[in-house]
Amino acid sequence: MQEINWRPDRNDPTQLHIQIIRYIKDKIASGEWAIGTKLPSQRALSEAFGVNRSTVVTAMEELASEGLIRGNTGGGTVVINNTWNVLSMEHAPNWNTYITSGMHQPNQSIMQRINQAESEPGFIRLGSCEPGPELIPRQTIQGILKKLSRSSSPLGYGEPKGYMQLRKEICEYLKTMGIYSDPTCVLITSGALQALQLISLGLLYRGSVVYLEKPSYLYSVRTFQSLGMQLAGIPLDEEGINIQELLARHRQKRGSMLFSIPTFHNPTANVMTLERRKALMGVCAKERLPVIEDDVYRELWFEKEPPLPLKAFDENGHVLYVGGMSKNLCPGLRCGWVVGPEQVISRLADIKMQTDYGSSTLSQCVAAELFASGQYREHNVEMRKKVKLRRDIALGALERHFKDIATWNVPGGGYFIWLKLNSGVSMVELFTKALGRRILIHPGNLYEFHSNQYIRLSYAYASPKEIESGIRTLSKLVVGSAKTGFI
Repeated sequence: MQEINWRPDRNDPTQLHIQIIRYIKDKIASGEWAIGTKLPSQRALSEAFGVNRSTVVTAMEELASEGLIRGNTGGGTVVINNTWNVLSMEHAPNWNTYITSGMHQPNQSIMQRINQAESEPGFIRLGSCEPGPELIPRQTIQGILKKLSRSSSPLGYGEPKGYMQLRKEICEYLKTMGIYSDPTCVLITSGALQALQLISLGLLYRGSVVYLEKPSYLYSVRTFQSLGMQLAGIPLDEEGINIQELLARHRQKRGSMLFSIPTFHNPTANVMTLERRKALMGVCAKERLPVIEDDVYRELWFEKEPPLPLKAFDENGHVLYVGGMSKNLCPGLRCGWVVGPEQVISRLADIKMQTDYGSSTLSQCVAAELFASGQYREHNVEMRKKVKLRRDIALGALERHFKDIATWNVPGGGYFIWLKLNSGVSMVELFTKALGRRILIHPGNLYEFHSNQYIRLSYAYASPKEIESGIRTLSKLVVGSAKTGFI
């Protein structure tokens, strides 16, 4: 047991636990407490230093985080390092404390691994919900940028709600789907996800209940949870969200908003029927329940154009309509929009200005030109053909390699196939094995806790050749995991 004849100076403005850390570091640096030295218990240190045990615990945790000591179950705490580079961290902040005390929750560990792998070359990305490089109209965008470089387009900070010309173009575009709005009721955002973040910050309070379809992509991000919102999942069937269940839940515990992806739902690719849309809007109007409609996949239809958006049936300003270009044109433009009552849009615009002082003016000018020139419409026509081809390749590969081990939907648009395995496997095990084979998938439990027999397959990013080879390899991994009994 180490003899201690020192106590922290309570007249010193330095916090007590910092003084203790310095004392122990001095002992280690001088060689008095060599590597392998067993330290007194926390209780003994508390008595020797004349401080509360919690102060000792704080000091010991920081020393451990710096790699100087380690606690062993039943074996006490020992010195494990005395190198200068570790000891010289005395004046460095303990960033672990800051990291764990931030408001925004970290991504699920699998999402963090996915995000990291997506930035690395050589992966077959069967989970990504963004268009592959060859689907992005590079020449069109480059031509517009060249044109803008010769024009007097504004390139400084813009209006709080966004570039007026773009908002006008969006209003014209929305008319084609039954939405009639004014530019004052449109806010340009840096992608659709920012629209959700602004709504969370500006319109909801901590503890708010947000309804959503179950499963839903919103479970895979922390937008609402980080601000203390509660997500309440409502079952989904082939026609859309279960209205009776929504109504029952709402009358039991009144929620604040409904978040819905009625068109090519993420992850199931479900399309809410016209009748269900009208019925849902009738219930929401009666219950005065606001709706966030995420409609970013609308343009990606194949055989049949989807029904009009929920917003087209909104007679009382209940719907905040979210759209964007990231999914069907170019993620890098970071151009989205939210449409709603003017006072709501003004509120969100004020928060956006506090957050980033407006979206990229250059991106907004590009988007405005795409609309005005008709190139956006032309691109979508071609995009639908190309994505449908990839969908058909994916369905063919599934028929060849998954026919006896899974069932799946045939999506009428969007990017996703909701694949259900016939036998349960460990999704963590399957994900890890696929990662080792340079294949990225999205396990179903990212979108709903109990969806551990599902995989969200995407045919958006991978090339046609990669789709075929990736699905073939994945089928072998599924069969292998099932045989080893990883349930």
